[in-house]
Amino acid sequence: MLFRRSLLLACTALSALALPAWAQGPIYPAAPVTLVVPFTTGTGADLLARLLGPKLADRWKVAVVTDNKAGASGAIGTNAVAKAAPTGLTVLVTATAHGTVPALSPKLPYAPLQAFTPVVLLGTSSLGLATAGKSSLHNFKDFQQAAKAKPGDLNYSSPGNGSPQHLAMELLAQESGVQLLHVPYKGTAGALTDLIGGHVQASIVALQTAAPHLQNGALRMLALMSAERSPAFPNVPTLKELGLPGAVVETWYGVFVPAGTPPEVVAKLNADFNSLLQLPEVRETMTKQGLAVAGGKPERLQELTKAELTRWARVVDKAGIKAD
Repeated sequence: MLFRRSLLLACTALSALALPAWAQGPIYPAAPVTLVVPFTTGTGADLLARLLGPKLADRWKVAVVTDNKAGASGAIGTNAVAKAAPTGLTVLVTATAHGTVPALSPKLPYAPLQAFTPVVLLGTSSLGLATAGKSSLHNFKDFQQAAKAKPGDLNYSSPGNGSPQHLAMELLAQESGVQLLHVPYKGTAGALTDLIGGHVQASIVALQTAAPHLQNGALRMLALMSAERSPAFPNVPTLKELGLPGAVVETWYGVFVPAGTPPEVVAKLNADFNSLLQLPEVRETMTKQGLAVAGGKPERLQELTKAELTRWARVVDKAGIKAD
């Protein structure tokens, strides 16, 4: 009897060892993962997804694919993730528009807070008020005086109506008590080209986009919208130190999954993304792109999202901005 019992126990143990890994308990990920970027290729979120995706694939030993689902300022791709199965196999890598688009489109097919579970804040970047290098506006005081002298006459470009740059300039106008004329373009390239050429007088530009033009003198940065001065351009003051603390704005990039994704999957995603953000080659690449590495717990991204939704709803309502 003792022999039979020992034999039975041994067979049971061997059977457990013979079972495939998936049968012994849940393992994430056990299938390919799709990183959905709701913007076109070459954008900040896309670059981050393509930077981190292969490293996740190496770590997980499964395929990790970046899928660009652009359109409607990010709403199309974002909605696709909101409707995906909450397994952690469909992941949203998005940007600032996640917090601005709902202010312009209150009838979105998804609720930005309820439809997603935050994973991690990847990074942030500074925005700044820029003019052409040959402009007669040499500092923020010049800009403010010119705008107040002829309300609604000083014009500025943006990549489009409702873009983060558009809303950031409207916030700046509200905080500084000036009226400006918005000239929307269909993308960053046109808005930047006409700013450099002096066809428009000002624009809100991401620091990483403006950097080469600042270095060669084609652009002049009057003030940054970040909380602190940039180490790359230490002589450029922040709007906060110029007396406008309410005009602190940063672009950001974050990772979300559909609501209902198991907590253990969210925890693993958070841990793995945070680990990758500590890699020297990742930090170096992000720094070269003008991004400050973030990371941290999901709650950090959740708090940021809530604050962004509240802020931009207020700005849009006060400025009377309507979606195209």
